[in-house]
Amino acid sequence: MSKSSKRYTVTAALPYANGPVHIGHLAGVYVPADIFVRYLRSRKKDVLFVCGSDEHGVPITIRAQKEGVSPQQVVDKYHRIIGDSFREFGISFDVYSRTSAPVHHQTASDFFKKLHADDAFEVKESEQYYDEKAGQFLADRYIKGTCPNCGYTEAYGDQCESCGTSLSPSDLKDPRSMLSGAKPVMRKTTHWYLPLNDYESWLRKWILEGHKEWKSNVYGQVKSWIDQGLQPRAVTRDLDWGVPVPLKEAEGKVLYVWFDAPIGYISATKDWAEKSGKSWEEYWKDEDTNLVHFIGKDNIVFHCIIFPAMLKAHGDFILPENVPANEFLNLEGNKISTSRNWAVWLHEYLQEFPEKQDVLRYALCANAPETKDNDFTWKDFQAKNNNELVAILGNFVNRALVLTHKFYDGKVPAAGELFDIDNELIAKIKKLPAQTGENIEQYKFREALNTMMELARAGNKYLADTEPWKLVKENPERVKTIMNLGLQIAANLTIVAAPFIPFAMDKLQKMLNLSDLYWSEAGRTDLLQEGHQLEAAQLLFEKIEDQKVEEQVKKLEDTKAANEAENIKAAPAKGEVTYDDFMKMDIRIGTILEAEKVKKSKKLLKLKVDTGIDQRTIVSGIGQYFEPEKIIGQQVSVLVNLAPRPIMGIESQGMILMAEDSDGSLTFVLPGKKVADGSGVS
Repeated sequence: MSKSSKRYTVTAALPYANGPVHIGHLAGVYVPADIFVRYLRSRKKDVLFVCGSDEHGVPITIRAQKEGVSPQQVVDKYHRIIGDSFREFGISFDVYSRTSAPVHHQTASDFFKKLHADDAFEVKESEQYYDEKAGQFLADRYIKGTCPNCGYTEAYGDQCESCGTSLSPSDLKDPRSMLSGAKPVMRKTTHWYLPLNDYESWLRKWILEGHKEWKSNVYGQVKSWIDQGLQPRAVTRDLDWGVPVPLKEAEGKVLYVWFDAPIGYISATKDWAEKSGKSWEEYWKDEDTNLVHFIGKDNIVFHCIIFPAMLKAHGDFILPENVPANEFLNLEGNKISTSRNWAVWLHEYLQEFPEKQDVLRYALCANAPETKDNDFTWKDFQAKNNNELVAILGNFVNRALVLTHKFYDGKVPAAGELFDIDNELIAKIKKLPAQTGENIEQYKFREALNTMMELARAGNKYLADTEPWKLVKENPERVKTIMNLGLQIAANLTIVAAPFIPFAMDKLQKMLNLSDLYWSEAGRTDLLQEGHQLEAAQLLFEKIEDQKVEEQVKKLEDTKAANEAENIKAAPAKGEVTYDDFMKMDIRIGTILEAEKVKKSKKLLKLKVDTGIDQRTIVSGIGQYFEPEKIIGQQVSVLVNLAPRPIMGIESQGMILMAEDSDGSLTFVLPGKKVADGSGVS
């Protein structure tokens, strides 16, 4: 941790209330946040764990329109599903609030009014698309048209989901309103902007100089944004769903969801304070409070640049001490996609794997995408359970308790003379809890999980090496020492493993007949006194059979098949072209010489390609499927006579041809064998 604090305000990204929570959300945000908070509580820290549903914005209104219900009905439905799932899964929020609540509307309005009174905003008039038939301005996601880069006819006003190009609505060819289908017109509108450029030098000093300890993926992304120069960002938009802008001259406008949502952490704290009779201000205004945001990488800019700038502009609030963002979790080798139903939904998992919350918590922590994207597979999930939780931790605990009941009627025996093997074990008992805690404090949750499991492994190996079940007749005094130390490890696990697998450790605590123990007591070998009575042994974990996993794999395969069938149905052949039209296209085989990510883009790569006739720069939307360093030397098919166009400030001189599978993954279109660069494709 960066500083010693009296208290901690820990926030977890507000899940968007237009769908349930899936394992990508859990691995990226909620499991690590919960581990961290449970650890802090075990250290007797004053910690407030804050979250709530993010319930405003265009996707909510689009879903409501599709379902023929009101936006409030949409968010009510998913707020309940998400909140219930979190509670059953053991995510231990102190408060789970929502941004449609009156306390949030008031808090967000007051925040805006304070900045407005301090002249923190710029007011600008601009032209935006307007649907005359529907009688309203159109957000980017309410506009569809033809992508100028790849010709995809269903591109949104902010991005083409086919080629990945970032767009603005004015870039689209043949734009149409998703509300009425009519062609929108440009109309003038006024909005309030937060001039982020005014905070650039302060952000550079505060983050780039003051927080070099932040995770490299977070620090690097923030540095990239600041180095490219920050621009004013609109805090209002023309929409009828959200927090109304509290100005007479802003009738019909709401606060932009990016501005409104992070204020939800503050309003959620107020919600908690009102219900608990406590003060909310010390958790947001006291310098002795450590503010930590847990988020995914898609929220880094908002939590490390924009929200801190908002807090700085307001002047009354503390700033985040750390933002330990994670990367993305993939599923069975493919990117999780909610629109394609390529996901493991938490509420469904809880129904299909009852009382196995800890198995998923463990598997997701073990594969947490802490510094790079990682992958979840059902086979690995099964292996983590069967080979680690059952065979190591569960086996050790069961042996220790069963043998104690068998030899000593469930009473803890006294330890006698210690041998080298005992002293080595005691050294591990003293060392591993401290190492686990240090890793948690450094947000290295995978390493923390490993050190915790080292304690279980040490206990399992100790019993296997000493074989007390064989030794009990010939050397009963020696067995007492062995069983005592084994039980002391089990008692330590109720402390050290609890942040990771709380349900199992609650169960173990009851079996050991222990009251709550705190982190400061971990590492001791006298947690259980001689004669202490244990309860009956129960299995902590059970094997997951192949059939159960095969059912989940089949479920995903069915989803993929359904997507393929839908794609075939939804993507008929394009209109006829003449032979002469086709012959105008000059497609050549080329080789990628250089590749790098385009800053501020998730999907775009900047490529230098040898086409056989020249070397040129091409910007391609393949960045989510290929690492730049791994495609250097790759032969590709290039449309070389495509008119150059600027993409993200880079002139792209051609197009790489790709094949897109039903799951959205991309493959290079190539000849059957390597050919000379410049070879024609016809």
